[in-house]
Formats: sequence, structure tokens, C-alpha cells
Amino acid sequence: MCGIVGAVSTRNIVPILVQGLQRLEYRGYDSCGVAVHAASLGGAPGAGLRRARSTARVADLQAQVQAEALAAGTGIAHTRWATHGAPSEANAHPHVSAGLGAEAAQAAARVALVHNGIIENHDELREGLRARGYHFTSQTDTEVIAHLIDSLYDGDLLGAVQAAVQQLRGAYAIAVLHRDEPHRVVGARAGSPLVLGVGAEGGEAFLASDAMALAGVTDRIVYLEEGDVADLQLGRWRVYGADGRVAERAVRTVQAHSGAAELGPYRHYMQKEIFEQPRAIADTLEGVEGITPELFGNGAYGVFREVDRVLILACGTSYYSGCVARYWLEALAGVPCDVEVASEYRYRTSVPNPRTLVVVISQSGETADTLAALRHAQSLGMRHTLTICNVATSAMVRECALAYITRAGVEVGVASTKAFTTQLAALFLLTLALAQVKGRLSEADEREHLKAMRHLPVALQAVLALEPQLISWAEDFTAKEHALFLGRGMHYPIALEGALKLKEISYIHAEAYPAGELKHGPLALVTSAMPVVAVAPNDALLEKLKSNLQEVRARGGVLYVLADADTRIESSEGVHVIRMPEHYGALSPILHVVPLQLLAYHTASARGTDVDKPRNLAKSVTVE
Repeated sequence: MCGIVGAVSTRNIVPILVQGLQRLEYRGYDSCGVAVHAASLGGAPGAGLRRARSTARVADLQAQVQAEALAAGTGIAHTRWATHGAPSEANAHPHVSAGLGAEAAQAAARVALVHNGIIENHDELREGLRARGYHFTSQTDTEVIAHLIDSLYDGDLLGAVQAAVQQLRGAYAIAVLHRDEPHRVVGARAGSPLVLGVGAEGGEAFLASDAMALAGVTDRIVYLEEGDVADLQLGRWRVYGADGRVAERAVRTVQAHSGAAELGPYRHYMQKEIFEQPRAIADTLEGVEGITPELFGNGAYGVFREVDRVLILACGTSYYSGCVARYWLEALAGVPCDVEVASEYRYRTSVPNPRTLVVVISQSGETADTLAALRHAQSLGMRHTLTICNVATSAMVRECALAYITRAGVEVGVASTKAFTTQLAALFLLTLALAQVKGRLSEADEREHLKAMRHLPVALQAVLALEPQLISWAEDFTAKEHALFLGRGMHYPIALEGALKLKEISYIHAEAYPAGELKHGPLALVTSAMPVVAVAPNDALLEKLKSNLQEVRARGGVLYVLADADTRIESSEGVHVIRMPEHYGALSPILHVVPLQLLAYHTASARGTDVDKPRNLAKSVTVE
């Protein structure tokens, strides 16, 4: 989950490292730090490694390096999402090794290292290194790698890293400096993302967790593959494969965007991104003139014709978009669909079906659990793979046979909003394409569905106009500590997403249930102190839902109901109703989620939480 930046150059790269961290801060913000080689930019020949770390945000680190006049041509930097060890300066990266003995902790560092991932065999490695005399000052698994590389170093950093990674089990992306090699950074990856950036001039080269960190620095990117080790030196760079041999890796031109757009009239990026959804949906659907399998890539028709089931793998918000899609796929396309939590799928015995279309959904395309699940499915012989993803250059897009790129743009807020609704739009297109191939989509149906989809941006604008009413609801929620969300059918996943949003950013405990399950347990929790939010579209389950709402009112619960325009549910004592502007049919989930996003946002804002960077969370989850 952590973010990594590294550089070898003839210019001062400290501002580049810090700027890269600012762009990667979505990956984690528990702490941050930078390590540079002081001799790499005209420093004294004997100058060694210097380090600055902070448990505050990257902006504070920037002030720190300026105060310390930190400048160098070679360096590495890191922003952390804590796994092993609490957020503290001692656990902040970069980690260093100064050799054997307890006194080494105070000596000049020989190795500096940053790491994203989790080393599963860190305990046994630590035990062996301690037996040799290495002293540990942190609780992290990362410090183990630094000491391991130091123990293997014999004058060649590349050789030491190559030998060290052979002993590591787990996921990692690392970048390493050594005191004796002032113009060299070595990186390696397995299970965690790492890219190499090729500088335009001066023979410089860079490492980063993703290309966005290098936006404005270079657009020439090499995507490192599993097991690769990258050797960056002034004037040259090389990539070595898992077999230790030089590997040819293509240099691609990537137009990365930093996402550092102005907030404009908005208080937070999350609010801005909620209001960007009409444009994001329009962009995602741009160029879709008709329904065709080729929207998902060359050869999609042959794949869609062959498959007879769909397996959706995803995590978090993306998982809920898959849950909505299951209703669409089975109702409209007549294709059986399973939706699995990606982090669970690979660890259970399942029954593979080679005629399955495996669909993986991810905003970043780097979600570790989802990537691992994809690879597991492929290893079972399921070769038909498709991703719904917001990043065209991501690992997921590269590893799937087919893809649909949502065009949500950069999403800065940790809590996903526009990425979710654009995923739903893409999944509805997938449903229609499969329905067409299976002979279940008439020309008239296609025209009606396309008309409804083209109307989505306008419909979303009308829903966003409900914001003042949602602010009123949020005022009621501010003092609450628990909330319950209810939905039925394809709106049950929307209730789940609403509960997730509220808990993510407001820290209010929230749960979601199918409304029919209320009487099977959750009703025991309902009091006047626990608001109940109900998603109530005018569909076949409306009358059943009304009965469920009466169950709440009979127990003194307070209801907050999102009703369609033509739904006869009226406000009364203990029942607060917001009417949606229209009835949206099959596309209703895309519209009904927006008020829940606004409710969560304004509740969190009123409670004074860090909306864009909620505690303990990160945007791109690149560890298992």
C-alpha cells in the first residue's frame, strides 16, 4: 500500500522525491521519509547517507528537508501505510543498516531501503540476522531486508539485492541505496507494483510505485514484471529477470496525470469527485454508438459466445459494483453470475469452469488481492479474463485478455465515488453486450437502454441538486454512533456501499442488510438512537420494503428513506423522505448511490474528520 519513489540524476532530486510522495500519498499517510546520498551531488567524497523522516504528512516532510538543506542527485523516498509496527518515526521508512552490533544503530548507515508489501518470513530472517549480531530498532518487516542486504554486500549492490530477494517470501517492491555507491539505486518487485522512469536528459532514471508519481518528470515508463530487479546508474539502466539475466523490457510513453487539480469551490476532493460524476459517466460512455462486444477488446465476440457463466472478483467498493452487476447479468443477459470477495477466492477450493468469463474490477488495477485472485483463476485454466479498470496502464489491464477502461479521471479521495458509478456504467454495457451475443437483446431494447444511459449525466445532475436535503439529514447523523442501511434486490449492494461510505469517512459504525432480513436479527439493534436508511425505488419489491419500514417504526426507529418520484411514501413523525427526481428502472443503482455518498460526506465533514484521508485507510491496496 505504501508509495515509493527513487532517482539517480545529476540534478537535485529531493524536490522530485517529495513531489512524487505527494502524488502517492493516497497509498498511505501514516508516516513518510526520504534518504539521499550526500556525495552524489558535489558533496564531500566521504559523505554518506542522510535521512529525514516524519509521522506527519508529506507537506511537513517537505518543510523538514528544506530546513535541513537536504540536496542530492541520488535518493529514495516513501509514504507509509502501516502493517508491521505502529505509525512512529522508528517504524517510518527509509530503514537503514549500519552493520553488526548494537553500537551500529548509532553509526553511519551503509544501506538505506524503502519497501511496499509484506515479508511473510520476516520472523525467521530476523532471528538469523540477530544471531549474526544485527541490532533491530523498529517493529517492521522492512528493517529485516535492509540488514539482509547489508549482510550479503561484497561491493556490488545489484548482486546483494539479487541474492537477498531469493530469501524473501511474500510481496515486495523495494528501492535500495548503498553508502559506497553514490550514483546507484537498485529496485526489485514481486507482488507489489514498481515502474522505472527513463529520464529525458542527463542519463537520469527513476523508480516509482506508479507512473503518476513521475508526472511532469518523465513520460517514458518501463513496467517491471514479477521478479524483476532494476539497476539504475548515471547514464544507464538495466532490468534483470527472476533468472538473474538481463531482460528486455519495453519503454512506453505514458501520459500520467498528477491529479493535483484545484479544488475550486469544493472543500474536499471527495465532494469534488461526487460532483464530477455526470462528466465521468459521460466520458466513460463517450464513443458508444451501439452495443457491440468489441467495446471490450478485439476478440470479445468469440469469448462472449463461448462463455456460459461470469465470475466477478473484486474488493471493497468494487465488490459492491460486482454485486449490482450480478442482478443485471442474470436478469437481462440470462448468464449465471458469481461474485467473490477477491481476498477469499484464492484461499478456498473452488470448481473451475473453463467456459467462465472472469471479470476483475479495480479502480487502480493494482489491488493485490484482486490481482492474486485473477492469477489464481488463470492457474485453474480459466483463460477468458476481462477487467473493468480506471487506469489503462495498470497490471490488471496488462494481464487480462479484455478490458473496459472507465474514464473517471484521477480519484484523489480515499473513499471511492466516481470510480464506483463509472464501474457500474461499464458493467451495464457488459451486460448488454453479453445479452446481445446470447440473443436476448432486441434492437428496440438496445435503443431504449442506450437512451437511458445517455440520459445518466442529466439525471445525475438532478440528483446532485438534492444536496441541501442531504445536509439536513447529515445534521441528524452527526451525533450518532451507529446506523443501519436497508435495500432490496439490486439496491441491497447500494445499501452496502452507503454503509461503507459512512463508516470509512465519518467513523460511524454502519451496517447494511437486505430489508427482508431485518426481522432475523438487526431489528434487535433498532432504537431511536440508531437511524435507519432505506433505499426505496419503485420496483417489484416496493410493497415488501414498505412492510419492512413499518417494522422499524413500530420499534421506535427513525427512518430516512430515499424514494422514487412515483413512490407513495410520505414524510411523517420519525420518517424523513427525500424523493428522487425520476424513476430510473434498471439503472436506478447508479443514481441512488449518489445521495448516500453525499450523506456520508456531509456527516463526516460536520464531525470534522479528514474526509479525503480517513484514518487507517489508503486508496490503493497493494498488500494482502
